[in-house]
Amino acid sequence: MHRLLLIDDDEALAGPLAQYLARFDLQLEAVTRPSAASARLAAERFDALILDGMLPEMDGFEFCKRLRAGSEDWRDIPVLMLTARGDLTDRVVGLELGADDYLPKPFEPRELAARLQTILRRTRLTPVAAPATPTRLRFEGLEIDTARREVKSERGLLELTGTEYELLVLLAREPGRVFSRDDILNRLRGQEAELLTRAVDILVSRLRRKLEPLAALKTLRNAGYCFALPEKS
Repeated sequence: MHRLLLIDDDEALAGPLAQYLARFDLQLEAVTRPSAASARLAAERFDALILDGMLPEMDGFEFCKRLRAGSEDWRDIPVLMLTARGDLTDRVVGLELGADDYLPKPFEPRELAARLQTILRRTRLTPVAAPATPTRLRFEGLEIDTARREVKSERGLLELTGTEYELLVLLAREPGRVFSRDDILNRLRGQEAELLTRAVDILVSRLRRKLEPLAALKTLRNAGYCFALPEKS
């Protein structure tokens, strides 16, 4: 039985949703305020959060940001954003702040259950005898320290969002390899390929601006993106 915490100020939602999710061996508990959620997380263990975007005290985007920057016990907990704000920009912001998936209201409970199961299954998977990977990736004009999650250029330390950093590392680990938009979404967040392929274009554009003047990211028309800097010997 997986324990889920719903953070949503719609008190009428929790009861019916809890009954439905119980069919899938998912135990749902609910709070209506971020402060109550923080208290529960400090005292108990949950396997995933369902986080509404519109909340009292602070919105769900800000809570997600604080969650990812907070205690190590909370930092990696899977988060599914569940909100009426369903336009592309809000979805991209949610993913950039560290959400693992995004489902706009109104939603089908079966789809919510499926997405939660995907998130939980992904977090259970751990690599067996995974090959060692370098903690520093060095290129002409750029260095990535994966142990510290830091990226340095000749201009100094770069301020990247979590998703921008993950995208950069994904591409930089295999310079020259072309990743399609669907490849990137699936590798970064485990999303279904149909979800927000346009979001990748926005993320690449933002990352490219932060890496300037380095021409680190190459676009291949109708194919995808690749990392183009030569490795430093």
